[in-house]
Amino acid sequence: MSGLRLPGGEGSWAGGEVVGADGIRVCCILAPNASPMTLDGTNTWIIPSGREALVIDPGPDEPMHLRAIEAKLAELEVRARGILLTHAHPDHAAGAGTCAKSWGVPIHAFADLPTGSSVHLTCGDLAVEVLATPGHTADSVCIRIAQGRLLLTGDTVLGRGTSVVAWPDGDLGAYLESLARLADCAEQVDYLLPGHGPVLAQPADVLSAYRAHRLRRLNEVKDALASGARTPAEVVAEVYADVPREVWPAAEQSVRAQLAYLGML
Repeated sequence: MSGLRLPGGEGSWAGGEVVGADGIRVCCILAPNASPMTLDGTNTWIIPSGREALVIDPGPDEPMHLRAIEAKLAELEVRARGILLTHAHPDHAAGAGTCAKSWGVPIHAFADLPTGSSVHLTCGDLAVEVLATPGHTADSVCIRIAQGRLLLTGDTVLGRGTSVVAWPDGDLGAYLESLARLADCAEQVDYLLPGHGPVLAQPADVLSAYRAHRLRRLNEVKDALASGARTPAEVVAEVYADVPREVWPAAEQSVRAQLAYLGML
């Protein structure tokens, strides 16, 4: 959402293949739902192994996009064995029901995953770890493929700019804890694969920049309150003057989360 510059986060993004450690390959099919909030569109990730694949975030329930996912599965000569959702926002999850019915596979969502915990799944010969990373939303998770040194971050970390802490479902305290959890495993990761925007190298630097930016914004909110701002909208006008007005409603969600974190909401 912000103008924060991230290593590797410049330029447009059209999806494609990412090769991790040990030759582990994952594919991104970009959904046709570009907007100021979704950047180039939602990234649907396909994780193939052997004759199977997991599909991460099928995206909007848009027939052309769902056909593109199926075409890529056919090209890879794999069968979907399950759908994983990084969180339940419609731009990530609306197409899941249609895909699950068409492919005869389960949907794995993680609304009740305790903070700090993990779930371990397999796909072919790959071990997949689902990390509870609430903050953007209460049900947000990230997905780590240790063998490939890859981390899929959903909307917890975007490929360009910063994520919205989507109050009241989102929680800034939980978000900061989640960033710290991801930072703890950053040295075991070569690439961050976000839910929107380009793939990011230098995970430790990206996560450090994300945390520093969030704390800087929090201080700016404190300064705005000290200078007389009284409502979330007034705080947004002062603190988020550097972002386009069309994303101010989303910025107000983050401000409300910041005020709740400060015990002022």
